[in-house]
Amino acid sequence: MSRAFVKETDDAGEPLPELAISAQPNFVTPAGLAQIEARVAVLEGELRAARTAGDKSLQKRVERDLRYWTQRRASARVVPPAAVAPDVVRFGVRVTLRFDDGEERTFKLVGEDEADPAGGLVSWAAPLGRALAGMSPGDEVAVAGRTAEIVALSPQ
Repeated sequence: MSRAFVKETDDAGEPLPELAISAQPNFVTPAGLAQIEARVAVLEGELRAARTAGDKSLQKRVERDLRYWTQRRASARVVPPAAVAPDVVRFGVRVTLRFDDGEERTFKLVGEDEADPAGGLVSWAAPLGRALAGMSPGDEVAVAGRTAEIVALSPQ
């Protein structure tokens, strides 16, 4: 029988959708760039291992993730930390907020890929990051239905 009419099977499964690349500029802190580079290195190792093991499904997933992180590394725009205490909120600045109940929270505005809200790292492109940008100590901002005053800014 001719092989022309036999469907070749691909044990890698369904094609994976590409990871969405943000339309925002890819601003990163120096630490954020290091995180991206570390992720690329890990994925390159995982890709070698998947190829060695012949795991096509894993290989496709890792190749997709590697395309994303390689593109993020290529488009990264490192923003150096401020040398002096800033007078307005901007990328890379640590902001301390005091809520109307007296609770204080501190956030640092970072790149989209390095954001970790639970760890106090908020993307500059997130609603909170956008709301804080350009504000100064003494200004008030709405945060998750609450009001907070900016009480301090620091470069780190």
